[in-house]
This record gives sequence, C-alpha cells and structure tokens, in this order.
Amino acid sequence: MKILCITVFFVMSINSLLIAPGYAGWKPSAEDEPGKVSPAKEKQSLHTMVEEVVKNFKIHYPQLTDYFEKAYGYAIFPTITKGGFGIGGAHGTGEVYEKDNFIGTASVTQVTIGFQFGGQTYSEIIFFKDKETLEDFKEGTLKPGAQASAIALTAGVSTDADYDHGVAIFTLSKTGLMYEAAIGGQKFNFQPK
Repeated sequence: MKILCITVFFVMSINSLLIAPGYAGWKPSAEDEPGKVSPAKEKQSLHTMVEEVVKNFKIHYPQLTDYFEKAYGYAIFPTITKGGFGIGGAHGTGEVYEKDNFIGTASVTQVTIGFQFGGQTYSEIIFFKDKETLEDFKEGTLKPGAQASAIALTAGVSTDADYDHGVAIFTLSKTGLMYEAAIGGQKFNFQPK
C-alpha cells in the first residue's frame, strides 16, 4: 500500500510539472489587452509557417513532390511539441488541403504511456490517398493501422515509402531529443474554414 501511495504521488507530481506551465500565463481578461494577436493574424502566421514547411520539405526531399501531386489531400503541422517522462504528450496546429485547396485547420494531440524521457519539436505532413481517408480524418475517425508509423526525414526519404491504411506520414525533426518506447496514437480535430 505504501509503494502504491508513493507511486501515485510521484505520477501526480510529474503531471503537475508538465501541465502547470500551460495554465500559468492564462488570464481571462487577456482578450481585452492591447497588443493581443487577432485571430486573423494568427491564421496568417500559421499559413506562413505551413508554406515554409512545405518549401523546406520539397527542397530537401524532392521525392515528396509526387505525394503532393498525387495525394487526394494532406494535413501539414508546422510545429508539434512533444515531451514526456513516463507519461507524455504532444500537440500542434496545422492546415488541411483537399486537392491543393485549403479547406480548414486541424489540431493534433497525442498522449503516450510507456518508457519515454525528453522533449522535441518536429514538423509533420500526413498525405491522404483518397477521399474516404480524408473524410475519416475530418470526422475524427481516422485510425491508421497498428503498423502505420511516421517516416523521419533525417537521412532522406525511402523511395519505397507507401500508404498504410490510406495515409503516409512524414516528419522532420526541428529540435530536441526524445527517447521512447511508448504506446499511444495521434488524435485529430478538424475545423472547416
């Protein structure tokens, strides 16, 4: 019983260290403060970051050009921040396109449980092979198979990278180092424009 209490206390302490900084600066009256970024400027900033990520992926990994040309749609997350110590999480915001036309924004959230330690930021692009897969993503029911995993673009893209359950996922590390053997999947929330 004593070990269980110590374990629960330890897990709760770590969680409060990870969660508290997210709430520390929030003020309900912040919307009325001068200098606050308007939603229109936030969207423009996100769009600028998305354009920069696409340009970066295409310059460094020209093999992805085929995906951009042939995919039915894609979601681009310029920055996903991930961190964990036993229990981890990740979050990011991006834009969604259908046949090269902007159709809305999306957020990605991930909770993982297992051996993990560290933090990192990375960019992620998810290509949708067909309309059905994109619709599943928009409805929040996208469930890639257990073998679907992101291909890290650090040493180049494999020329035989293919879709798994209608999606192909590519990541490009920006900063940090993460060591993990964790279980958990990404969840998406789509907002039409």
